[in-house]
Amino acid sequence: MSSFDQLQLSEPLLKAVTDMGFVEPTAIQQKAIPVLLSGTKDFIGLAQTGTGKTAAFGLPLLQLVDTAQKHPQALIICPTRELCLQIVTELDNFKKHLKGLQVLAVYGGSSISAQIRDLRRGVHMVVATPGRLIDLIERKAVDLQQIKYVVLDEADEMLNMGFQEDIEFILQNTPQRDSTW
Repeated sequence: MSSFDQLQLSEPLLKAVTDMGFVEPTAIQQKAIPVLLSGTKDFIGLAQTGTGKTAAFGLPLLQLVDTAQKHPQALIICPTRELCLQIVTELDNFKKHLKGLQVLAVYGGSSISAQIRDLRRGVHMVVATPGRLIDLIERKAVDLQQIKYVVLDEADEMLNMGFQEDIEFILQNTPQRDSTW
């Protein structure tokens, strides 16, 4: 496969990828994007840092989310605030030609009241660290009941950091989940 236009991405996403100067998908993107867009239930991808894993799961998520629904449909869990912010920045770049799609980062060390206010305004995708997400769940400030897609970014790292119980708790709060990536 030699170009992004062969990956069945929507026109707005292809335009964003082109605007960003990407020409050829990386190996993980070539393998993951068509599978994830096909509606697979579960997916495990393994690739080195810097190979485009965020685009590999982010582009399909952006295409699959329904902006007409004003509730969180996709949840990306990552181990650190830095990665959380990096993912949101990349998703914002990819979605620049999509209308009305809202992505929110929730992580510790930032105002929880501002994050709650943003959640109440309506978001389609939440990118979160486990601790802050659990805090929001316990405060009943985030409703994960209608989440369809859960991405565990750097799942191995989160397990190494001792987040297994946290991840299990979060997954229990996504009962409508169709896919775990």
